[in-house]
Amino acid sequence: MSKSSPLSSYLHHIMKIKLHFSISIQSPVAVVYDKMLGLTDLSNYESWTALFNPTSTYEGTWEKGSKILFIGVDENGAKGGMVSIIAENKPQEFVSIQHKGLYQNGKEVMEGPEVEKWANGFENYSFKEENGITQVQVELDSN
Repeated sequence: MSKSSPLSSYLHHIMKIKLHFSISIQSPVAVVYDKMLGLTDLSNYESWTALFNPTSTYEGTWEKGSKILFIGVDENGAKGGMVSIIAENKPQEFVSIQHKGLYQNGKEVMEGPEVEKWANGFENYSFKEENGITQVQVELDSN
């Protein structure tokens, strides 16, 4: 068994792995984009993100450069989540979210060991419609 070098340990710690997912949805891109972001009705966003946390929601807007809080309530009733920035939003084409910190106990936590694990990671969504079917491509930074 070989011993890892300090450099390889450091690189493993700071490097992010890109996860890729895709889905085809039999609906026009305008409908998919609106429902995924909850633009017309926030409950649409909350419905698909309930798979991660049944209380998932967001506070903020999807405008490029704006801050957005992705939040929910944990099993102990504490409100928490992520503090993020909308890095890019090209309606019905591309949305890029840059995660900047954590939301814990009513406060934004922007530094510390838990934040450093994934701070500045991106979550990107690409939308493309062909013949009434929308392909959604998702790319997530992970470590």
